[in-house]
Amino acid sequence: MKDKGKQRGSTNTPKQMDTNRGVASPSTSLLRYLCQPTDPANLAVLRIAFGTLMMIDIPQERGMSHADVRWGRKDVCRFPLFSDLKVAPLEWMYIIYLIMFIGALGITLGLFYRISCLLFSSTYWYIILLDKTAWNNHSYLYGLMGILLMAVDGNRCWSLDGLINKSINNAHVPFWNYFICRTQIFLVYFIAGLKKLDQDWITGYSMQKLSRNWVFDPFRLLLTDEQIDLFIVHMGGLTIDMFGGIFLLFDKTRPIAIFFLSSFHIMNSTMFSIGMFPYAMLATLPLFCAVDWPRKVIPRLPKFLRVLFSTETEIEPSSHCLYSKEEIKPEGENLAQDNKVPVNSQSAPPTSPSLVHRLGVTFTIIHIAIQLFLPYSHGITKGYNNWTNGLYGYSWDMMVHSWTTQHVRLSYKDKISGKEGFLDPAAFVDSVGKRWSSHGDMVVQYAHCVADILKNYNMSVELYFDIWKSMNKRFQQRMFDPRVNIMDVEWSPFKEVSFAMPLLLDLSPWRSKLQEMEKELIDTSNYTDVVFVADFPGLHLEAFIQEDLGNTSITLLSGSVVVELVDLKKNYSLNPGDKIQVPPGQFHKVHTVSEEPSCYMYIYINTTYVEIMEKVETVEKTMSEKNISAETAIKRKLSRQDPYVDDVRQEIERRHTEVKEKTFLDGVKEFITKKVKMLTRSWTFLVGALQSVVLRSSFDDFLDKKYSENEKANSILPETVT
Repeated sequence: MKDKGKQRGSTNTPKQMDTNRGVASPSTSLLRYLCQPTDPANLAVLRIAFGTLMMIDIPQERGMSHADVRWGRKDVCRFPLFSDLKVAPLEWMYIIYLIMFIGALGITLGLFYRISCLLFSSTYWYIILLDKTAWNNHSYLYGLMGILLMAVDGNRCWSLDGLINKSINNAHVPFWNYFICRTQIFLVYFIAGLKKLDQDWITGYSMQKLSRNWVFDPFRLLLTDEQIDLFIVHMGGLTIDMFGGIFLLFDKTRPIAIFFLSSFHIMNSTMFSIGMFPYAMLATLPLFCAVDWPRKVIPRLPKFLRVLFSTETEIEPSSHCLYSKEEIKPEGENLAQDNKVPVNSQSAPPTSPSLVHRLGVTFTIIHIAIQLFLPYSHGITKGYNNWTNGLYGYSWDMMVHSWTTQHVRLSYKDKISGKEGFLDPAAFVDSVGKRWSSHGDMVVQYAHCVADILKNYNMSVELYFDIWKSMNKRFQQRMFDPRVNIMDVEWSPFKEVSFAMPLLLDLSPWRSKLQEMEKELIDTSNYTDVVFVADFPGLHLEAFIQEDLGNTSITLLSGSVVVELVDLKKNYSLNPGDKIQVPPGQFHKVHTVSEEPSCYMYIYINTTYVEIMEKVETVEKTMSEKNISAETAIKRKLSRQDPYVDDVRQEIERRHTEVKEKTFLDGVKEFITKKVKMLTRSWTFLVGALQSVVLRSSFDDFLDKKYSENEKANSILPETVT
């Protein structure tokens, strides 16, 4: 059974079929439209590209190369989506990564295709759901694409399954296979554009200072850095996301969209450490082109590449598609028309909908409905909201919110002994800077985990969190009420976080003024830094000024505060415009006593660093005037008892060390070396895990041996990807 010449569906969007002489119902018309036969070539390219990129992604962003660091510790807190979801023993985590890799390889080759998709998707989602702190939009997209590929007929062209089973080789795929994948990618762009209608993005506060990257050098001929940030980064990003997906849908605008989106993703790959995401999005762009475009390109490829892909243009009919009666001609009849499919009576392609057709269309509709709903479902899943809506991952609000963390303080009170104190938040997690401190649900998980650990020390504790953050250049402020014992909090995914403090949106207009003040202060002295703080009525900020920050002051901008110098036992009332010096090496408290939030700023100078730099300038001046070496100048100008002599020496060495500028080849060599180390480490530890499972030996002994062997070798150190 062959479909010779021009295949129905070889164009980008097939025309709707109508096999009934009467008027078909809307549901029947939709069913036939989505189940029309189309060329499988374009879908095969997507399958090969996705599988290949995922094989590269697994050692990197999925974490196989540093799985021992990420999953090996048993004394840290985890943040799974479901509390009952546990991390497998480390050697089995490596087996899970191996299964994921085998699945990605099977997807690429089209071998045992749906089993491979299942292996990849199940292990991938297990890794993702284990750690909410690592969620992001592109990791979520990879998981969705794994599910979609499992549903579509991605192995109908250029696959090993097709070589094994001739009945599916080069066979039609129903149009819904393309429709669902294209719609998913379209929604990524379009909803990301809708999310960028946020006022913070439009006014340019989300991604400031990105203009300093070299990729924006051509724009600097006409625009300042501030203008590049606003017009190119923010307005340009909004335009590309909002209209890029729309332009991909139409033949006349598609080349424009592909050009700008390709440029966009290539620039992103140089500016951000986001793994394979830019390349994955580049790989999806051809999906919107004609479904038979690969067949036109392959004959133009070098001969050694053409042998990998069959250029056969005759496409077999498929039972997953619906054909019109006009397309079907029994064998022996005149086949003058190109779109006739010769069949015999025993193997006629379906012309009437069956269960498989209805299931495919139903899956398409349900998936699209879910993807339209989830980015705006935060009114239901209120427990995952903070100053923004929902966990970062499935909302497509890429780069809309930028965060800075001033400090995370964890205090406890032992209910048994009555003892109070502070705990190091970094002691119970892999990194204190992770996203857990921004979300109420993860703060609750973290608190219960810490409490369980402290039970081993016969402690029953109350836990209080004082977390200060800034979102999109606003004042630093508290995220959660520091007076609330988190152990008493009842959290539900469907109820608002009761202990969350609101974002002080009324103070947002201050941002432009704060930037002007900061610029003015920094221009005055290279050693000056400033932090802007806002606090709620009735609360106080307790802080310790380090000895190095010898020149620190507090200036009140609005509201009323009382500054308590704890060690000196003195209080000072401040009104807007008042300023007070804060002694270093001591605690102080800033009490907000006004009915409205207080706003103030810390201006501090690292006097130790200033003193070191002054000594460096003195030594360098002596070197220049006397034409002597650095060591001789140091001996002349600094005493041996000077506590900063080593710091001065190191700074001078740093300044006078020639830094060889990297060539392009150096960059390529460094890139390849890093990837080889990453792969070597991944497979070395995987082999050890397999030996441990098969031989029932201790994996800890293997790890200790490897760490000992390579203690001084960089080749075994984990190459983490953020």
